[in-house]
Amino acid sequence: MALRKPPLRDLLADRAKFTEFGGWEMPVEFDSIRTEHEAVRESVGILDVSHMGEIAVRGPDATELMQRLTTNDPSRLAPGEGQYSAVTDESGVMLDDTVVYALPEAHQPDAGDAYLFVPNAGHDEEMEARWVDHRDRWGLDCAVENRTEAYAMFAVQGPDSEDVLANATGEAIRDVSRFDVAEATVEGVDVLAARTGYTGEDGFELLCPWDEAETVWSALPCQPCGLGARDTLRIEKGFLLSGQDFDPESNPRTPYEAGIGFVVALDTDFVGRDALADATDPDERFVGLTLLDRGVPRSGYDITDADGTVVGTVTSGTMSPTLGEPIGLGYVPREYADPGTEIGVVVRERKKDARITETPFL
Repeated sequence: MALRKPPLRDLLADRAKFTEFGGWEMPVEFDSIRTEHEAVRESVGILDVSHMGEIAVRGPDATELMQRLTTNDPSRLAPGEGQYSAVTDESGVMLDDTVVYALPEAHQPDAGDAYLFVPNAGHDEEMEARWVDHRDRWGLDCAVENRTEAYAMFAVQGPDSEDVLANATGEAIRDVSRFDVAEATVEGVDVLAARTGYTGEDGFELLCPWDEAETVWSALPCQPCGLGARDTLRIEKGFLLSGQDFDPESNPRTPYEAGIGFVVALDTDFVGRDALADATDPDERFVGLTLLDRGVPRSGYDITDADGTVVGTVTSGTMSPTLGEPIGLGYVPREYADPGTEIGVVVRERKKDARITETPFL
């Protein structure tokens, strides 16, 4: 199957290295991962994240459908507010994690509510089908539309991101609070600007029309960053990567196992709620770890106890550009999950000393 291409693929062809990710051909590196990583940590960088999905749900029963298919409580959202959430199956296993936005007032319909939620790369068609299937099964009145290839999405991230956006959109952008979404204009192009991101720094994610992507990208003068830096940034903050740190087929995990139990509203009625009500204290926990010996923990490497017995698995790892230390994420039994616990990681058939480290690492 041919890879999907983001709107700036041709523009960036000579500027970036590309890789396959989630069925998309995406820029992985522009200058170097370290340069791009440091730009976000110290000043500001821009990332093309147009591979992320966008599903619009609007109409009289939009809130009920969102409520019953996500673990958090979207009924608490006023127009212009967002929340982190998860999508679970009947057994409480995560199919995806997502951000749900109640769209600003100007986008609300005359009857009902309007939401936009953001599945991870390659999950948009699956989530669209899930929403349509359950809407029809439950006889709900709302429209579900996959808008993934209608929007480009850019993440402007870093301590100077607010200044960059204020210069491009106007001073009102400074009033947008964390997880809120507002209307703005960049070079005459209408955008939705959400104060969200996946780097652990202050920042914004901008949604603009697909065919206006170049105009918006070119109006935001900062270091371009690829998915390589996005990965090192999110690992330093201990953020989950769908398909790697959890996967319903290869690594099924509940929100409680994955360390995001805070997105589960057990006082609401959603698919998987009953299973999760009995799973709030899981046997295995998602943890951070720091390698004390030379080497880098990589996805799939075994985690051992101090005696060398395998007790868990690394799901993500890198040499932290900020800390200069090899760090990783993974799952271990609860008795090994406390920060400071001595463990091992098997790197190329050799056990390396490591310790459980509280996340975020920074």
